[in-house]
Amino acid sequence: MQSAWLSTHLRAARPRVVAALNRAFGDIDLAEDAFQEASLKALKSWRRDELPKDPTAWLIVAGRNAGIDAFRKKRRETPAAPEDLEPVHDGSHPEDDMTVSLDQSVYRDDILRLLFTCCHPVLRRDQQIALALKIVAGLSVDEIARAFLVQPKTMEQRITRAKKRLQAAKLRYEEPDASARAARFSVVANAIYLVFNEGYSASHGEDLIRETLCEEAIRLARLLVRLFPEEPELRGLLALCLIQHSRRSARLTADGEAVTLEQQDRLKWDRTLIAEGTVLLEAALRKATPGPLQVEAAIAATHTRAARYEDTDWAELDRLYRALEIIRPSPVVTLNRAVVIAKLKGPAEALRNLEHLATPLQRYASYYALRASLMHEIGLSNEARLNFERALELSGTDAERRHIERKLASLVPAI
Repeated sequence: MQSAWLSTHLRAARPRVVAALNRAFGDIDLAEDAFQEASLKALKSWRRDELPKDPTAWLIVAGRNAGIDAFRKKRRETPAAPEDLEPVHDGSHPEDDMTVSLDQSVYRDDILRLLFTCCHPVLRRDQQIALALKIVAGLSVDEIARAFLVQPKTMEQRITRAKKRLQAAKLRYEEPDASARAARFSVVANAIYLVFNEGYSASHGEDLIRETLCEEAIRLARLLVRLFPEEPELRGLLALCLIQHSRRSARLTADGEAVTLEQQDRLKWDRTLIAEGTVLLEAALRKATPGPLQVEAAIAATHTRAARYEDTDWAELDRLYRALEIIRPSPVVTLNRAVVIAKLKGPAEALRNLEHLATPLQRYASYYALRASLMHEIGLSNEARLNFERALELSGTDAERRHIERKLASLVPAI
């Protein structure tokens, strides 16, 4: 079974490796398959005490060799691969055979190029973001389906159709010009935020937080702000990511257990990131064209202004969530607002606001967990238990499951 340390290295390297391989081959499926082959080779070759000097470069070269082999098998009528696709010697450590070291800045920026390709206007918006999450972030179909609140089979079909449409369009995998970037940046911004969100609160696996995804999303957001310095929504994106990421050290115990916002030690929050995010948000809001990412950043900033959980400005949060429901309505926004309503008007009123979410959030663990907590507050222990049990069934990470199990254990047994 693949060990945790190797899995961490492969997840961290995946976006850069797939992006570089896609630039080399101009074929998303081939790039993904080549990365899988490189990962299998790493599984056999790497040792914890003897990693390659540059694991990402190692995987790019190994994937490039695997892709060339696949290319030749697929097109046997071609006598030889193009010169620029000639493989290096396929040793146990491909980096040892490289005549020129890979420039990290080059293959890191391949990610943004691939991201813009995934968000090409030949695809529908839902296809663009789903494909970006699959190709760039490396999320599984199940994880993406959770993010979109749809069945995995539906999402798999959506991603397959998106790939076929890109192939039929015969696009060149290159960075778009300024006008094309401007036309696509809002979709790219949302895709980057979903990448960050998967890192901030993983939908599946052992780890609740995947810091490498958060950091990559922040890097891409910074790059977008440099490309479009006058666009307030991009500043809002970066502000949101920075402020949310500032809490990373307080969100888990030393044993990896989840710590709720109420219980977090606010002295552990990274005030440098908060300050930077706040400056970006204020600059964005001065443009007087608020978008959903700016509003979400304002929500995050409101939490950071409270020295204690008890000092939280719940009325301000309610105003911001109501604005978000107008700008970008979604069941998850309404779910989050219900937490605020519970603070302002009590758990019974919050439960009433959740009644119409049963269908759209039927596969969303947080919906049942919140219902359970609210029911527990008003003394409905049996109903709370049923909802916690449903949340446990739907939870995706080990940390989330343990958190719900503790909540279940705390319930007063039914008489």
